[in-house]
Amino acid sequence: MTREAALKLAEEKGLDLIEIAPTGKPPVAKIISFDKFRYQKDKEAQKQKASQKTSELKHVRISPREAKNDLENKAKKIDEFLGEGHKVEIMLWLRGREKYNKDWAFLKLDEFGKVIKTEYKTVSPPKFGGKGLLVQIVKK
Repeated sequence: MTREAALKLAEEKGLDLIEIAPTGKPPVAKIISFDKFRYQKDKEAQKQKASQKTSELKHVRISPREAKNDLENKAKKIDEFLGEGHKVEIMLWLRGREKYNKDWAFLKLDEFGKVIKTEYKTVSPPKFGGKGLLVQIVKK
C-alpha cells in the first residue's frame, strides 16, 4: 500500500500511521493510536528491565578475632549472596598494630575463605585499603 493510501485510511479511522520498521524492504507501518503504541512500548521496556538480572556488590566485614561460630554465620550469608549471583566484597577489619602484620592478615583471610562452601573466584586480589584487607569474590 502506498504511503498516501495508508495515511488516508488512518485518517478515516481516526487513528495514526506509525512506522514500525523504517529500514525494512518495504518499510513496515501500523495504523494504531499513538497513545496506545507508546503505552505498549513502555510496558515492553518495563518487562525487559524487570527481567534483567542486576548484580549488586554486597559487603561483609569480618574481624580476625571473631569467634568461629560468627565466621561460619557470615560465611553462610556469603553463600546466600553468591547463590543469588551477587559480587561480594569481604573486608578483614584490622585494628592498631594488626595492620602491620600483613602475613598474619593474609593467613586469616585464607582461613575464612576455606569456611565458604560455595565455589568462588576472586575478582580482585586481596589488597590493603582503609582499615584492613579487601577482596572481591564472585561465584564460579
